[in-house]
Amino acid sequence: MDSRLKILVIEDHDTLREVVVETLANQGHQVVGVESAEAIESLSMMDSYHVVVLDLQLPGEDGLSVAQRLRNARPDIGIIMMTARGLTKDRCAGYENGADIYLTKPVQVEELCAATLAVGRRATGQKLSSLPRLDMHRMVLTSADGQEISLSGQESRMLAALILAPGQRLENWQLMELLGKSPEAYTKAALELHIVRLRKKLGQICEESAHSQSIQAIRGWGYQLRSQLSLA
Repeated sequence: MDSRLKILVIEDHDTLREVVVETLANQGHQVVGVESAEAIESLSMMDSYHVVVLDLQLPGEDGLSVAQRLRNARPDIGIIMMTARGLTKDRCAGYENGADIYLTKPVQVEELCAATLAVGRRATGQKLSSLPRLDMHRMVLTSADGQEISLSGQESRMLAALILAPGQRLENWQLMELLGKSPEAYTKAALELHIVRLRKKLGQICEESAHSQSIQAIRGWGYQLRSQLSLA
């Protein structure tokens, strides 16, 4: 069963829109970002989206109106509102106009990813097969079929940082800092040893990727996570 969602992000702040789109894309979803409600009309495949992540303070038609219009046209679509408006009356207005989940900015990446999966399950009318996931608190990797692999604290920190990084890529010095090591006092060979161990564990739960390719070296720069994982 395909776990990917088709997600539309409507956010007029360019940087924030790019971050949200990249974050959700890194979770394995198909994501498109637009800057206004008016841009929706030009998207011929609107009916195919499972989830809309929607800012309330948009230029032109505001987010509440957009949510109401989308809900009337697509009763099954998942709607996540993201806004700086945190008052109770604002949250109530959001839910009254069609929101499934109302998130107050700044939104934590983990909460956004979890909210997207939650509304996506309802929107698709089925329980989505999960991506392999990392539970930072338990320091455990879990496969889609429930197999669990224990990680060290260092491995958990490295993997979480790779999942959340733009393009799932980090430089060598960033990874060394996550290991609690000074780049000046830590060798590339020592870093590679940690990567090899982590690749081996990923290979046990990420069937779509040979463990030798789950974390790919970028010569002279760093490493990129090639497997699709989520954060629990």
